[in-house]
Amino acid sequence: MNEAGKSPRTGPKRLIPVTSGKAEDANVYNRAYLDHIHVEMRVIDSIEPELGTELFGEQFSSPIMMPAFSHLNKVGEDGKRPMVQYALAAKELQLMNWVGMEENADYAEIAATGARTVRIIKPFRDHAVILEQIDFAVRHKAIAVGIDIDHVPGKDGRYDIVDGIPMGPVTSEDLRSYVAASPVPFVAKGVLSVQDAVKAKEAGCAAVVVSHHHGRIPFGIAPLQILPRIREVLAGSGVKIFVDCSMDSGYDAYKALALGADAVSVGRGILSPLLKEGTEGVKKKIRKMNEELAELMMYTGVGNTGEFDPTVLYF
Repeated sequence: MNEAGKSPRTGPKRLIPVTSGKAEDANVYNRAYLDHIHVEMRVIDSIEPELGTELFGEQFSSPIMMPAFSHLNKVGEDGKRPMVQYALAAKELQLMNWVGMEENADYAEIAATGARTVRIIKPFRDHAVILEQIDFAVRHKAIAVGIDIDHVPGKDGRYDIVDGIPMGPVTSEDLRSYVAASPVPFVAKGVLSVQDAVKAKEAGCAAVVVSHHHGRIPFGIAPLQILPRIREVLAGSGVKIFVDCSMDSGYDAYKALALGADAVSVGRGILSPLLKEGTEGVKKKIRKMNEELAELMMYTGVGNTGEFDPTVLYF
């Protein structure tokens, strides 16, 4: 936290938003919730685990993924391109990559790394922009596309405005139209209720991201708090369930996977190594997380990513 939240932004040129650290801060509650989940040990007959994971019909080396960061390519006075750098890390580590709000030219530069990338688009008021960005991502070989369903309200209680661009609502009809417009899997990012998970499934979404977008909603519940109920309601649908928010270690990732996530994104956890060390910093962080994930899998008799069992967890 940047001096207990004295500034609303930190990092280069105050680029990165920070939150208050006070009672309404969903990140504080989420961290506490994650940390109060404990794990029993089941080591007899345990073996060294395999982390390989299939997502959208493709094989990846781990269920830990890159985050859908936005705007980071504005950082580099030194010429470095952080969005490109973490995409390169994803490519080298054989992980699924995610990208948030970026101009098409920036997205094309990221896609050119060859990382298998999901493009997440803001809920722009002008739906033509959304459809155009879906088409652009598909033409640049995105593995999937999606929309931030949670980036609708602003702090003034009206539709948000991002970089001078007005946001708008996301209706069930809108979601169905975006799914229909996309020849690749479509993702609803920012699902934090059973109701939204069901609406996303009914709209034809191939995946949901259980998330509060780093504390956008005041007093928001922890994603892992609602995750089991979302897993239950989506069971048998084929809809993938991803999780982000405070996935800072392989132990955090383990808890999410045990509770029903198919994969997790690590965001703030890679931010400091990304900005300090670029691609190599991200690779070191993710490798450490994979080691921690495998360690806890071995402690609990989980041989591969299809064998997670929530009964090892204690609340």
